[in-house]
Amino acid sequence: MEKTGYTCAILTVSDKGARGERTDTSGPQLQRQLADAGFLLSSAAIVPDQVSLIRDALLKWVDEEGIDLIVTTGGTGVSPSDRTPEATKSLLDIEIPGIGEAMRIASLTKTPHAILSRGIAGVRKQSLIINLPGSEKGAKENLAVILSALPHAIEKIKGGTKDCAAC
Repeated sequence: MEKTGYTCAILTVSDKGARGERTDTSGPQLQRQLADAGFLLSSAAIVPDQVSLIRDALLKWVDEEGIDLIVTTGGTGVSPSDRTPEATKSLLDIEIPGIGEAMRIASLTKTPHAILSRGIAGVRKQSLIINLPGSEKGAKENLAVILSALPHAIEKIKGGTKDCAAC
């Protein structure tokens, strides 16, 4: 596929993954999907379900590295440790509710558990941040729902003036 020219980073949020007790399969799956869509992987990391560590990774990637697209995987459910949306929301300049809504609507056709997903998306500076589920299947399916809109979203975030109807 043609390169978008946009950079991406993948943050896996998992206590077990960070301790080496579980192999991360969602992060590599997302890396393949994003590469196939023309994104250039800049970084990938695994952190435990701790708001401060999630925030630190996101801040580094946005504020220091200027990565265009950051996807997180994990920590979007209703378990006591699931706090990825809270960590993300605290950093956003603007929220984009339609991304999370689209993912939940599409997921609801596959499982009633989709209503428990709390993933959000939004913009910090000129970076788009999106929370995805932690399972490989859930991450893959949710990214597939929104993937075609992401290059246009990033273009607009960066100040592109092309009319949305022209895309």
